[in-house]
Amino acid sequence: MAYDYDLFVIGAGSGGLAASKRAASYGAKVAIAEHDLVGGTCVIRGCVPKKLMVYASRFSHLYQDAVGYGWSPVESSFDWQKLIKVVNQEVKRLSQLHISFLEKNQVELIEGYAKFVDPHTLEVGDRKITADKILIAVGGHPVKPDVPGVEHGITSREMFNLEKQPKRMAVWGGGYIAVEFAGIMNGLGTEVTQIIRRDLILRGFDQDIRSNIQEGMIKHGIQFRINSSIEKIEKVEGGLKLTLTGENSEPLIVDTLLCATGRVPNLSGLVLENAGIETENGAIKVSVDSRTNQSHIYAVGDCTDRINLTPVAIAEGRAFADTEFGRKPSYVSHNNIASAVFSDPEAATIGMTEAEAREKFGDSVKCYSARFKPMYHSLTGADEKVMVKLIVEQNTDKVLGAHMVGKDAAELIQGIAVAVTMGATKKDFDDTMGIHPTSGEEFVTLR
Repeated sequence: MAYDYDLFVIGAGSGGLAASKRAASYGAKVAIAEHDLVGGTCVIRGCVPKKLMVYASRFSHLYQDAVGYGWSPVESSFDWQKLIKVVNQEVKRLSQLHISFLEKNQVELIEGYAKFVDPHTLEVGDRKITADKILIAVGGHPVKPDVPGVEHGITSREMFNLEKQPKRMAVWGGGYIAVEFAGIMNGLGTEVTQIIRRDLILRGFDQDIRSNIQEGMIKHGIQFRINSSIEKIEKVEGGLKLTLTGENSEPLIVDTLLCATGRVPNLSGLVLENAGIETENGAIKVSVDSRTNQSHIYAVGDCTDRINLTPVAIAEGRAFADTEFGRKPSYVSHNNIASAVFSDPEAATIGMTEAEAREKFGDSVKCYSARFKPMYHSLTGADEKVMVKLIVEQNTDKVLGAHMVGKDAAELIQGIAVAVTMGATKKDFDDTMGIHPTSGEEFVTLR
């Protein structure tokens, strides 16, 4: 049977863009459908605009730090409207750039929602399209808890379009999105209260990362309501009244409530049943090579709910294209994937947590760690700490995990991730000469 395209991609986010361009480079006839700005969550309302806001939030600390080094105090003001304007301008620029990359690679961009008609046919608007192979790369979206008045709360999608900076804000959730936005808004001058269901943020991360970040956030002025949740949200004259349950149930009045309590695969509207595609726990079920139960249909990125990170989606998309169109069989290992939390203080990690390592290797695990005041803050007077940690399996001397909390943690762990991925031992770290004076040298001097 003759098809309209060799490959049809649903979703022009990180994974879909990477796969479509790579497949086209092998000579495939490719089309990609997108109903929103091209670029996906990362470019439009995720990693990129969020990191720009992180940068903006850090300037207030620089003004304060400079005084300890002899600079006169600075009386400055912050313009929320300007920040939102320039951030969204950059988002649109990047989206257009991605469109130009598609054009350069001769990938046809089709605007609109794509849904399945049958295993080889899709419908976009009033157009029916057939394809030999289909890749689903639709990402995910935030969800709000089902409590009365939750419609008054916003999600991370709306954070980049708030017309006015809230003076008082509650952040509901303990994951990395909640933690990052709490730090951003606090740094920009908003009074922030974070509401978490447990006693510590960032469930799933190493315990020392969790406790050190939370301690740092509290020092920076963020208030926590631990072991608590929201029972009801009401719009009142002073803003939003939050009725809480749990350890601290005192009502809270805020201007804005950010619901950062989870994300789910964005499968609504695809009509997957028309193609007979199986799902599991609300995500598309795939094999190690990203193949669904239909041999010609694949899925990558957050819609598969494996490792929901932009570089992973890109790698999965390229591996699919290399395998199916480049005749270079490839798949992505989901082990030892480095990640970062752009909180304040910042954190990054690669490999196993201490709890994971002890569960697998028991008493043969040894942890090396240090907690210290960085040299930068010797003169600022700020009560800031850096934490570095290596987790080692003593029988092999292999480094199972590396963790850091502190300035530039993400930049440092990216380099260390190469060593951990290659199977470096503690002796390899010990034999590496440090760069003095830096925080990074602590990783090669831990004893």
